[in-house]
Amino acid sequence: MAQPDERTNYLNWSHTVKSWLLTTDHKRIAILYMVSITVMFALGGLAAAVIRMALVVPQDTLIRHETYNKMFSMHGVIMVFLFLVPSIPAVLGNFLLPLMVGARDLAFPRLNLLSWYLYIIGGLCVVGAMLAGGVDTGWTFYTPYSSIYSNSHVTLTIVGVFIAGFSSIATGINFIVTTHKMRAPGLTWFRLPLFVWSLYATSIIFVLGTPVVAITLALVVAERVVHLGVFDPALGGDPILFQHLFWFYSHPAVYIMVLPSMGVVSELVPCFSRKRAFGYPFIAFSSLAIAVLGFLVWGHHMFVSGQAVWTGMVFSFLSFLIAVPSAIKVFNWTATMYKGRIWFTAPMLYALGFIGLFTVGGLTGLFLAALTVDVHVHDTYFVIAHFHYIMVGGAIMGYMGGIHFWWPKMTGRLYPEGWAKLAAGITFIGFNLTFFPQFLLGLQGMPRRYHWYPPEWQSLNVLSSAGASILAVGYAIPLTYLIWSLWYGAKAGKNPWGAVGLEWTTTSPPPTHNFPRTPVVTWEAYDYRDEEPPTEEEREPVSVPAGGER
Repeated sequence: MAQPDERTNYLNWSHTVKSWLLTTDHKRIAILYMVSITVMFALGGLAAAVIRMALVVPQDTLIRHETYNKMFSMHGVIMVFLFLVPSIPAVLGNFLLPLMVGARDLAFPRLNLLSWYLYIIGGLCVVGAMLAGGVDTGWTFYTPYSSIYSNSHVTLTIVGVFIAGFSSIATGINFIVTTHKMRAPGLTWFRLPLFVWSLYATSIIFVLGTPVVAITLALVVAERVVHLGVFDPALGGDPILFQHLFWFYSHPAVYIMVLPSMGVVSELVPCFSRKRAFGYPFIAFSSLAIAVLGFLVWGHHMFVSGQAVWTGMVFSFLSFLIAVPSAIKVFNWTATMYKGRIWFTAPMLYALGFIGLFTVGGLTGLFLAALTVDVHVHDTYFVIAHFHYIMVGGAIMGYMGGIHFWWPKMTGRLYPEGWAKLAAGITFIGFNLTFFPQFLLGLQGMPRRYHWYPPEWQSLNVLSSAGASILAVGYAIPLTYLIWSLWYGAKAGKNPWGAVGLEWTTTSPPPTHNFPRTPVVTWEAYDYRDEEPPTEEEREPVSVPAGGER
């Protein structure tokens, strides 16, 4: 039987639009997701830029109150539901899971393509609502304002989020079945990459949690359209019920966003320390522990909602408890680096940035888990800063680290390492300048979602807005050189980082069916042998002239 040409890969086997839009190849679907969520990130970032410009002066005259409300709502809805939730699972998970388990594709390729179309339809509904006038409820859609009083485009926005939620459920089902049923011979559970464990834990939350918020949002629409009394007290409903249902999903959703980043970091740290992952079983099971405990802590968002003190104490204890598995991960990453041959590549810089920023976000989360402190800083910029240290400092730093780590595998091209390190540094500095001042503003009592504030808070707001400008530069630079590398980057070898794992045993970019034959795994995970990292020549086996053919 003739072997396929090694130069044929998933990118160049066909160049037609139809071959992309109807593909069932998990790698192409991952690329479709990557382009889609990048557009959404740009839209969400644009809204953030308007918010930060408005907050430069105490009594803003740039935009009206109503517009400001719609800007932070647009920023939250797009960033949470259309960027952070699908980012690593839909892009890196889709691309890498079959490669990491030695499979030709995901278990249900057509369902995978359907998930992307559901995401696109949901995204178009949300963007359509924004273009039609926007929504002013915030990304939390609190009732009864969202169900009765708001005259913005709540229904269309919720329909978009509802449809996008089914995309997440489809992805979660696909990942769970693939991990159970399609592992290569010899690839036992404890030989799986830790990234796969994190995707598995994330998928559990997708499948169990997303239907709850979908039903909750559907009830909001039902109350808004046909006046079904669920959340409105005037109709016999209970607005606090919405908060219970919403946060039952939305707190685990925080782990949907950050668990995959933890998985990425668990791949980067052993590779660039040239050591086995310290405490592999503890890191793996801590992912599952986070997924399970995440369903038990929603009440800490409601300490000031009137819930009983004893109930609050239980949720406070559980919120402290969930810090334990997160701390286990940070401890084990640090122990892995101890006495390792640290290789400060761009992905490793992003991983180190993740560990530092996530630690700050996690520690300040303990403040919010404490009843008395939470009452003091509730609905202030302290919460905003904490949330962004986890979501932006954690999730996006992990996403960027993963993109830089696997970019040679995904595209077959290397990017300029110097620019990548510079971008990682700018992002880290810009992030801290943006969000650390917000901790101070929150402690001083500045409430979130207000764009008029006393003059004594202006200096910290100006500092935060200046940091946001630097952060935007940090994100724009990678977008530029990664696109540039597609045409002008040096060709990448099969394994430019000297990493272990099945995905590094196939060509870069991989062939359509990933492996010429089913691999058999006979080695343990992270089988690094304290070896030197590959030389520059080994990383760049072939140089191509500008505009050269792939």
